[in-house]
Parts: sequence; C-alpha cells; structure tokens
Amino acid sequence: MADQTIVPIEQLLPNKLFLIPLMGRPIFPGIFTPVMVNNQDDVKMVEEAYAGDGFLGICMLETENDPHGVSDLYKVGTVARIIKKINLPDGGLNVFISTLKRFKVRKIVSERSPLLAIVDYLDDTEDDTFEVKALTRALIGEMKEISENNPLFSEEMRLNMINIDHPGKIADFIASILNIEKQDQQRILEMQNVRQRMEQVLVFIKKEQELLRVQKKIQSEINNRIEKTQRDYFLREELKAIKEELGMTTDAKSSDYQKFKEKIEAFDFQGEIKEAVDAEMEKFALMDSNSGEYIVTRNYLETIVNLPWKDPDPESWDLKEARGILDGDHYGLEDVKKRIIEYLAVRKLRRDTKGSIILLVGPPGVGKTSVGKSIARAMNKPFFRFSVGGMRDEAEIKGHRRTYIGAMPGKIIQGLKIVKTKSPVFMIDEVDKMGSSYQGDPSSALLEVLDPEQNVSFRDHYLDLPYDLSNILFILTANTLDSIPGPLMDRAEVIQLSGYIDTEKLEIAKKYLVPRSLEKNGLKKNQVKYSNDSLLFIANGYAREAGVRNFEKNLDKIHRKFATEIVFGEKTEKDKFAPDQELIEKFLGKPIFREDGGKKADIPGTAMGLAWTSMGGDTLIIEAIANAGKEGFSLTGQMGDVMKESASIAWSWMKRYAIAEEIVTPEWYEKHLVHLHIPEGATPKDGPSAGITMAIALLSLLKDKPLRSSLAMTGELSLTGQVLPIGGLKEKTIAARRNGIKDIIIPHQNIRDLDDIPEHIRKGISFHPVQRMEEVIDIAFSRGKIQPKLKDE
Repeated sequence: MADQTIVPIEQLLPNKLFLIPLMGRPIFPGIFTPVMVNNQDDVKMVEEAYAGDGFLGICMLETENDPHGVSDLYKVGTVARIIKKINLPDGGLNVFISTLKRFKVRKIVSERSPLLAIVDYLDDTEDDTFEVKALTRALIGEMKEISENNPLFSEEMRLNMINIDHPGKIADFIASILNIEKQDQQRILEMQNVRQRMEQVLVFIKKEQELLRVQKKIQSEINNRIEKTQRDYFLREELKAIKEELGMTTDAKSSDYQKFKEKIEAFDFQGEIKEAVDAEMEKFALMDSNSGEYIVTRNYLETIVNLPWKDPDPESWDLKEARGILDGDHYGLEDVKKRIIEYLAVRKLRRDTKGSIILLVGPPGVGKTSVGKSIARAMNKPFFRFSVGGMRDEAEIKGHRRTYIGAMPGKIIQGLKIVKTKSPVFMIDEVDKMGSSYQGDPSSALLEVLDPEQNVSFRDHYLDLPYDLSNILFILTANTLDSIPGPLMDRAEVIQLSGYIDTEKLEIAKKYLVPRSLEKNGLKKNQVKYSNDSLLFIANGYAREAGVRNFEKNLDKIHRKFATEIVFGEKTEKDKFAPDQELIEKFLGKPIFREDGGKKADIPGTAMGLAWTSMGGDTLIIEAIANAGKEGFSLTGQMGDVMKESASIAWSWMKRYAIAEEIVTPEWYEKHLVHLHIPEGATPKDGPSAGITMAIALLSLLKDKPLRSSLAMTGELSLTGQVLPIGGLKEKTIAARRNGIKDIIIPHQNIRDLDDIPEHIRKGISFHPVQRMEEVIDIAFSRGKIQPKLKDE
C-alpha cells in the first residue's frame, strides 16, 4: 500500500524558480488571485512551469520601463502555485495562483527569458510574542472601524481577515488591501520580523483613518451644499409658479429686459444709436443669465438707460439773482464776478443752452472751486466736479473698451449718469497738472471733450455711441497757464483770480471764515469775537499768502483749543472768547512772518524785485557780492534757463555802464569774482522779469551804495538797456502791498495794465514807468522825494 502521509506544501517548494516580472503592486503570501500574462516569453514560462511542478516566483519591478530587465527586479518576491490557467483569444493567459511564501533571489541562473533563479525562502521571526498578540488585536480593531465606514470593504474581506490564524499573514492581508504606495508595500513584503511588520501596517492604517475622516467631512459639506442648492431650486421654481399665477415677471432676466425695453422706447432713439441698442437688446434676450457675457451686456444697457438722452429744457434763471448769489458767496473778486455776469448775460440774450468753457486761473486758496459752485447755483444747474491732477491715463476721460475686464465709462459719462441732465456744470480741477505716459495723453483726450466742433458727437470708448456734450458748461481750474497746452487754452475763456490783500482777507474772515470755522468746531456763532487787529495779526503773521486757506487753518486751530477747554471743564459753553495777540501767540506759536524780519534791500548789493508764481505774486530779494580773485561771474538760487540769460544780460550791460560812468576801472573786474544769488534757493524761479532788478543790485554792489527804501521793481532788460514789458502786474502789486512797498518801478508798456488793478489795491502805491535802464538807476538811488509819474491817491 502506498504511503498516505500528508506533506506540507512548504517542503515541496523547489530551490529554482521561474521568475515573472510584475508591474503594478507586489502580491503578498496567502493570497488567491488571478494574474494576466500577455508577453509571449512569459506565456511560455508559465506553460513550462505548469507542465512541471506548477511553482512560479513573482517579483515586482523597481521601474516599469523594461519588464524583462533583471537589474530592475526587487530581490524579495513571493512564490506562487498555479491553480488554473485559461487560454485567452489574443494568445495570452489568465492564470489563477495561490501565493505561499516569501523568497529572496540568491542568484540568477538564466538572465534571458525564461528567467530562472536560485532562491532562499524566508521565514517569519518574532511572530509569537505578547506584543505581537496585542498588535494583532489592535490591527483587527482598527480595520473593523475602517471597513464599517468604507463601502469598498466587502463582508467576505472582513471574514477572511478575522479567520486568518497567523499574525504575519494578517499584516500581509491588510497591507495588500490598503491604498498605499507600491514601494511601501514592497518594504512590508521584505520585513521578516512580524512585530515590525505589524507596527508599520498600523501606521498606514492610522493614515488611512485620517484620510477617511477628511473625506467624510468633505463629503458631508458637499452633501449639505447639494441639499441647500436643491432646496433653493425647488423654492425658486415654486416662487416662479406663484408669480406666473399672479401674472408677475418670472425671473430677474425677464424683469431687466422689460425695464430696459420700456426706458429705451421712451428715449425714441434714431439712426446709429437705435441700431446699436436694438442689437444689444436682442443679444441680451438670447443670453444665458449665468454666462460672463450676460453681466457685461447688462451693465452696458444699464449705462445707456441711465444717461440723460433728452434735450434739456430752456434755461430759466434771473441775472440779478445770479449776481446776488455771486456777491453773497464771495467777497471781492469784482473783476471775476463782472466777467461771469457778462458771460451769463450774453448766454441769456442769445437764449443759447449750448455749453461754454471758462478757465479760472489763480493761486491756491483764492476760491476757484467755490466760484464754480456759485455759477452752478446761479444758473440752477446740477454741479459735478472731478480732478485731473496727476492723471496719466486717457481712459479716465474717454473710458475703457468693453473687451477689458472691469471696463467702465470715462469721467464725463459717469458724471452725466450722476447729474441726470444733459446741461449741467462740470468743473475739471487742476488741468495744469495733467501728465502723460504710455497709457496715453489725458490732455489730448480732454481737447475732444471741450472742443465745440467735436463734442457734439463725443464717443466714449465704453459707450461707443455718439453723445452730445455741447450743452455742458465746463469750468476748468488751474494755478498757472504755463503748463496748459495751447490748444486747450484756446478753447476756453480765461479769467484770472488774483490774490487777496489784508483788507480783503479781513472782510472774508469776518463774513465767511470765522462763522464756518466756529460751526465746524462745535462753537456757537457769538461765542468767539475777534477784533480787526487780531484777524490782521493772524493774516500777516501766520498766513501771508495769496489765498485764505492757511488763514482758515489757523482759525480752526484756535477754535479747537477753545473746544478742548470747554470739554475739559476749564471753560463753560456760556463763556465768551476774545482772542488777542498774546492768546493767539500762545495757541499758534510765534508768528512765522514778522514785520521787522521781512524782506528788505537795505545794504549795498541788494535789490527787491517782484515775481509771479503759481502761488500768486511774491517779493524777490536779489543779492550780489564781490570777492577778490580771478575774474568771473557766478549765479546761484535755482534759476531757470531764461532767468540765467537775464542775469547774463544784466551783468554785461552793467559792466559796460560802470566802466563808461567810471564807477570802477576795467582792472577791477580782472581782480574780482562777482556772485549773484537769489535766496530761498530750494524754490525754482524762472522768467525774464527780474532783469532790471539783477542789474540794479549789481550796480549797488559796484557803487557800494544801498537803494532807496520801500522800493520794488519788475521789468525785462535788453542788452541795449531797454526795459521791456512783463506779465502778472496785478499779482505783483498785491504782493508789494502785502509787504508794505510804497514805490514800484514798472516798464512803460505796462501802463495799460494798471487799469486792471482795483483802486483799493493801487491806493498809496506810486508807480514809476520807465523805458530805459538809466531811468531805473535815477529812481533807485534818489534819496529825495520822487515825483511819481503815476500815483493813485
């Protein structure tokens, strides 16, 4: 009788195995699984193994580039027995295998297909300790939690895991079903120590649990959103059904379309505008409300329907009432108000609603913006203001094309949407401070807006439809005319606003500044009482400028101190305040300008000139000294090119004159370096009007004799000694009066400008017109009383 003894299969394992390179993931021992074999060499190997003892070695490839490369095979694999093989129609095999044990490749016998290797089988170590038993329980417990929360784990997998009787096989089984990297699975396959293997698998289980927790949280959030979306959808559908039942508009798009249609029909567009708007409406009707283009088209149509397209009503305003508003809002500025009233009278007589352009030019703080507001009030028109100072992008004026994200119309169209009328008053501030860059030139874009020949059909880039701007009254403001482009200035009626003198500042403070500042700082109207001397002290000591802006700032500072005293209980609301000079100095500090420390030309080599700047008129001290040394002429004081040329002319003329009059010898020039300086060197200065002042300062130096006191002068000097006309005489006269000047030398050709200077400014000042530099010298060095050629008594 044959021996019926059962032999464990591990004893039948051969020491030589055919090796199948495996792409994908490693297969652990104790697994029954199918394997697809497509490579013909591998098919032959499987056929040969199946015909023999049925054993195969399965090793994973390190890389999947070369499935037959011996060098890419991991050295540790799993021995498997072929249980069944099925031939496939494409020549491949579907092989069912049962994996048995780990092995390690000791030597490759045949490196060509079929691969044959001598192997050593690996036994588990440390597989029956107390720690291993504890780890087994921990693994099964953790996997139960994962399998309960993961529908991918079948009931059969749970039973298999529980029925496995060996700790090492439990770790292998779990490692094979966890979603971990193939390199990590290979590392676990190579571990002989069961305790280490189980600890590593436990780490991967914890990572899987955390991943499932995050996945569950995300899934829950998504489900909540879906539920809310579905709920909102059903509610919207229900609301739509209710609206349909009541005959109401069913959705926002239909409502917008109906609103746009009604407004557009009311405008009764014609020609190009009608065609363009109808095309947009047709496109809007066909669009999906969730598309990005829908919002762009909707915003465009909304801009169109919100613009005032209808022609303005005839103007109805009273000229006397307009004069009263201008007088009530502004003290002084008689010349300005007169010009504005004349302009309004012509407009009323012609019954012309077409807009015009007024350019208000003057130093800061003289009331340009407030004059613009008063004009709008006088004409009963809405007022819109925007500043172009520092603007570098022409799209700010003409808008952006709709192809750009976030496109919007320019300032002009935006303003018309706000004022809702075709004939408002638009104030464009700081036109002298526009810049230009690669984004365009805003001043050029502004020309089209302001030109009466072009603005009848102005095209904003965003709107891209002809729009009539000719009914708008444009008021531009600037501090100086120098930087305004000539074409822009040609289109405007220029009105100059000069600075204020002390008496005007006093009246402005009493009527406007003090009441406004008291209200702004929470004080009652009669709570603070200023004397004329106190107000003049503030004006002359702290705010000696063309405008009144700093004057008001200093008043605010004083009133804030009073308000603070009342709040802290040092004073009561019933107390009256009467600021005197001592109290003003306490609150504002020592005066910035002092009468005794003002500008004076009282030593040889100094002379006082009159200058015009963007801040208004100002006095200018010119100094000259001579140092022993090599012949030369030096200039300092941040002068512009024109002023440097004037200084050079003054030096050449005075050098010849001094030699001719024998004031100095020619040798004197060879031994002296003459230095001409204009103080306040940080302030840029330019222009030819200081020519005679520089010449007289040099002559004073050469004569070593000071000029007569309280004398100022302005005039351009030619190389032949002629005194040429200058500009800004009114502003220069105001500056002279502010500094206590009694005599002013002016070019003879500027006599005509004296009529433009108000009588109260000219009063007490003697004007001395001159044609030649010799006349300037006679007046400047005269010590007796000069009989003025022109004086306003």
